[in-house]
Amino acid sequence: MTANITNLPSLYDPFTTEAKWQKFWQENQVYKADPNDPGEPYCIVIPPPNVTGSLHMGHAFESALIDTLIRYHRMKGRNTLWVPGTDHASIAVHTMLEKQLKKEGKTRYELGREQFLERAWQWKADSEGTIVNQLKRLGVSVDWTRERFTLDAGLSKAVLEAFVSLYESGLIYRGEYLVNWCPASQSAVSDVEVDNQEVDGHLWHFRYPLSDNSGFVEVATTRPETMLGDTGVAVNPNDDRYKHLIGKTLTLPIMNREIPIIGDEFVDPKFGTGCVKVTPAHDPNDFEMGKRHNLPSINIMNKDGTLNDQAGEFQGQDRFVARKNVVSRLEADGVLVKVEDYKHTVPYSDRGKVPVEPLLSTQWFVKIRPMADNALEFLDNQNTPEFVPQRWTKVYRDWLVKLKDWCISRQLWWGHQIPAWYAVSETGGHITDNTPFVVAKSADEAWEKAKSQFGENVQLEQDPDVLDTWFSSGLWPFSTLGWPEQTQDLATYYPNSTLVTGFDIIFFWVARMTMMAGHFTGKMPFNDVYIHGLVLDENGQKMSKTKGNGIDPLLLIDKYGTDALRYTLIKEVAGAGQNIRLEYDRKKDESASVEASRNFANKLWNAARFAMMNLDGQTPAQLGQPIPTELSDRWIISRYHQVINQTSNYIDNYGLGEAAKGLYEFIWGDFCDWYIELVKSRLQKDADPASRKVAQQIIAYLLEGILKLLHPLMPHITEEIWQTFTQQPADSLQTLALQSYPEADNNLINPELEAQFDLLIGTIRTIRNLRAEADIKPGAKITANLQTDNPQEQQILTAGQAYIQDLAKVENFTIVCTERQSAGVQEASKKVEITPKVVEKKPQRGLKTIGWIIVALVFARIGLVTGNTVYRVPLIGTFFEIVGFGYACWFVVQVLLKAEARQKLLSQYFPQLNGEKILPTESPKAPAPENAIAGVVGTVQVVIPLSGDVVDIATLRAKLEKSLNKAETEANSLRGRLSNPTFVDKAPAEVVKGARESLAEAEKQAEILRDRLRTLV
Repeated sequence: MTANITNLPSLYDPFTTEAKWQKFWQENQVYKADPNDPGEPYCIVIPPPNVTGSLHMGHAFESALIDTLIRYHRMKGRNTLWVPGTDHASIAVHTMLEKQLKKEGKTRYELGREQFLERAWQWKADSEGTIVNQLKRLGVSVDWTRERFTLDAGLSKAVLEAFVSLYESGLIYRGEYLVNWCPASQSAVSDVEVDNQEVDGHLWHFRYPLSDNSGFVEVATTRPETMLGDTGVAVNPNDDRYKHLIGKTLTLPIMNREIPIIGDEFVDPKFGTGCVKVTPAHDPNDFEMGKRHNLPSINIMNKDGTLNDQAGEFQGQDRFVARKNVVSRLEADGVLVKVEDYKHTVPYSDRGKVPVEPLLSTQWFVKIRPMADNALEFLDNQNTPEFVPQRWTKVYRDWLVKLKDWCISRQLWWGHQIPAWYAVSETGGHITDNTPFVVAKSADEAWEKAKSQFGENVQLEQDPDVLDTWFSSGLWPFSTLGWPEQTQDLATYYPNSTLVTGFDIIFFWVARMTMMAGHFTGKMPFNDVYIHGLVLDENGQKMSKTKGNGIDPLLLIDKYGTDALRYTLIKEVAGAGQNIRLEYDRKKDESASVEASRNFANKLWNAARFAMMNLDGQTPAQLGQPIPTELSDRWIISRYHQVINQTSNYIDNYGLGEAAKGLYEFIWGDFCDWYIELVKSRLQKDADPASRKVAQQIIAYLLEGILKLLHPLMPHITEEIWQTFTQQPADSLQTLALQSYPEADNNLINPELEAQFDLLIGTIRTIRNLRAEADIKPGAKITANLQTDNPQEQQILTAGQAYIQDLAKVENFTIVCTERQSAGVQEASKKVEITPKVVEKKPQRGLKTIGWIIVALVFARIGLVTGNTVYRVPLIGTFFEIVGFGYACWFVVQVLLKAEARQKLLSQYFPQLNGEKILPTESPKAPAPENAIAGVVGTVQVVIPLSGDVVDIATLRAKLEKSLNKAETEANSLRGRLSNPTFVDKAPAEVVKGARESLAEAEKQAEILRDRLRTLV
């Protein structure tokens, strides 16, 4: 599996590499979990994608997040298991098969249930590999030996156990309630299968006459056809306009049925006319009001969306055709008041793509309150599960408080058939709402139960309906581990460690899992619930099939590679639970952000190639543990261990985006752009052997550590480099995925050193930027003058002078400090970690010093002898005495007797006696050249003198002035447009916004150019 160390390709090929390692991981079952392995268990079950599906960006995002967590915890020594699997997607598959049959001119009823299911299983066998193979392309580290399917034998057994147990506990019952009905699939659908869409509709106003002919009330509705099933009109009991009418009756137009006027506080007096028609069989709110006031429920609709015999003359008409005809009839009868345009929300069936119809139907329900209260007790008393971000805890809790009984039956054939058998011999051979039944785990068990109740001649027929897909999904965290059997997997890996899922299914899936798990296992199914956001399109819009704004992850993988896409999706996360926006050019099918991640992969690849070419064929193990000797060595080692801590802390707290960004900055910036550049000269063949050895050790040590840190995020490229770098033999089964994650050594972390080194980096960067601004040729050597009033900064710059000169191509270099190097400066310098190389003291220097002292004493003695001799010469001695006496008198008068002069003398020679501090004296500043360009980093001023040898001053000035004139012209033009009220008021908002942004950019550019011209002093 390993390339020769000298033949690592010059260009990274993600497509060949990724396919190779995906095959290697799968064939060698690298991620197969063993409950007997050591380490704290860490388990995640995959949110099962629909077997009908194909990989979309949501799958890619969620899988990348989970795989990062799993790989990280595996490398941290935990016993990890990621369980893969798919959901049977009851409605999706059923609807698709019925469409196929319709094209063939058939129905499922003509085909029969057995043959229909045979087709379904064949379709599943042919197509289930699509989503699975696409997940494998993401390089996910799941245990494929434990792959599950919600209709497999084990999970079907779990579903039977759960249903029968809940029924026998009184938590499942059969009853007539209002459900969401999809006329297209002719099945009840759950709330999660409903897509609420805002539409432009109408609000129709009708007059309902009072039965005593004393007047009328006006009602408004968006669904006129449902008035045929009205059984009352409601008003607010506190509404003075209508409370005198409560208890009276109305005559329902068309149907001529007498209906009561009721008072109910649910009615909003401010909405419409304040009078609400009540249709209990076709509206959930009306259904509740009907129960409160004992109103009858009249169902006017068939399951295919046509009107039934309760609709009178409109029987057999499609609901929307009937809507038009009912309005026409009411208008002809003179009871239509008006029609208003009205924007409102209509629930659509996600699968059937038609408006959902609230329909009164006999269905199977789960009594939700006891299970929801149990889950609430876990949350309130044990704070489990714990949500990340924590704000989703309230959303989850509110759902549990508000939950109503759950309709679990679906009028489909693909799915878990409800384990209830009806004694049809008791109701004329047909299943009716009143047919008695038995619930059992098998037909044989049902037969035994039915015989004891209805006798030997009983005829049984199993309920044709299937269970809501979410019923089996609710068991997923523990059924996938073997429940109801007490398996070793269940004992080891349950509860799951973490659930990673989107916020949009907290109720639909998360709450159902917690309720089911609390009831059946006595534990919450997972410790943490990590809620991630959505992947938004390039315009910040939610991706959807309806909008047609989806982005195909496979297209981006084919263009940039899997690692690049994975890394982009994670790096874009700015805080747990936040939505991310993916840059995308639809015309070119390109993504700038994914391309940037591919460039990052190439940067790492090239750095690895450079390292391997300079390690003399040695592996990190052969080179051994480094001992940092030089300033840059200590800095990069400190940064590395700081990054280990930072990355681990982020991932442990689900800050995956922050971890990705931190690694990017360290790898691209600190390691590639700075440390590798700093040690290039030390890696030369003619470099000092000891220094070269240390540089090789550190490069190898850092590169291997970087590969391990980055592996959870970019598994393919890191595996490829690691295998080559560590020279694994071709038949080796060693893999980076199973190596230990780096551990930080806090003793090697020196924040002060890092901060000081940042000054050196900032200085080099500033000099480079100034060179670019002045168009100085890349290879030209320059002069740089640095000035600071901070002695500590002077020490740092002095210590790193060689780095500055090397990387910024500086030939003449001066560092000037405005503070005198006094005792205070020396004290500050003691605190500076960065120090120049220590010059070794030699004993000869001490002998030289003693010699000079002896010579000085000899000359002093000669001077005294000479002075005494001169003093004895006649007249000359007298002259010296007169001069000395005169100077003494002058000194007393001019210095000692004047306070100001005396204070100056004392402060100059005896400061400690005068009580004054030593005032620093300024060192001479570097002379400012006639032409120079300057910049600032921190409090350090960087000045680069410009001469004809370095740059053509006149040409540079002309270039800057031309650019400034262009920027100012553009800014003036934009100001003129924006000061025009006609443009601002009438132009599209995005055009005005763009103009303002362009003006700000032009003004900023002009400001920068003026600053550059000012620096040419």
